[in-house]
Amino acid sequence: MPTADPPPRPTEADTGVGVGPHPLPWPTDGRYDPELLADGDRRNVVDRYRYWTREAVVADLDTRRHPVHVAIENWRHDLNIGTVVRNANAFLAESVHIVGDRRWNRRGAMVTDRYQHVLHHATTEDLLAWARQRDLPVLGVDNLPGSVLLPQADLPRACILLFGQEGEGLSAAARAAVTTVLAIPQFGSTRSINAGVASGVALYEWARRHADLSAGTGAPPT
Repeated sequence: MPTADPPPRPTEADTGVGVGPHPLPWPTDGRYDPELLADGDRRNVVDRYRYWTREAVVADLDTRRHPVHVAIENWRHDLNIGTVVRNANAFLAESVHIVGDRRWNRRGAMVTDRYQHVLHHATTEDLLAWARQRDLPVLGVDNLPGSVLLPQADLPRACILLFGQEGEGLSAAARAAVTTVLAIPQFGSTRSINAGVASGVALYEWARRHADLSAGTGAPPT
């Protein structure tokens, strides 16, 4: 039987959020998009970016990005990658690195890849070479024998957090190459959590140590 077409990728208009047309007179700042001003802005962006062009949003984010990178191995077209990208955007990571297959399912990213730098490396060795050129330690995240519990581990401010494939976790090449392996404490019956969830946990721990949490968009108003 023929396989069904994949569901369409969400658009920013699908979120059901946002604001309508901007009242007149319109702002004249070059960061604003005339079409959004006229038609309304239904994108899933924070209020400070309402009606801005995508390019203006990315340029502003680039002035504030955190020096943490997220990498994920993609040997079997892992469906978690979209969530990893969305988490990286939420925590304002510098870049997401996809190792292996260049193709990835963008549906879980919920369009946040438009605002996030996503780089591709054909092999783990290519990622490591990129990291060495920038003096960035690469830390694996996986519940493996000999790993260090994330809350107790040394977590550098500038680093790359590397996550493995769903099911098998970090590849043998990645395990041999990383500076250390960090484990997320768990208490139930499952052996592991998927990379999408793990990336959010690890990035929050990084932010708890190195970022100004009160400046986050999820912080309650003062």
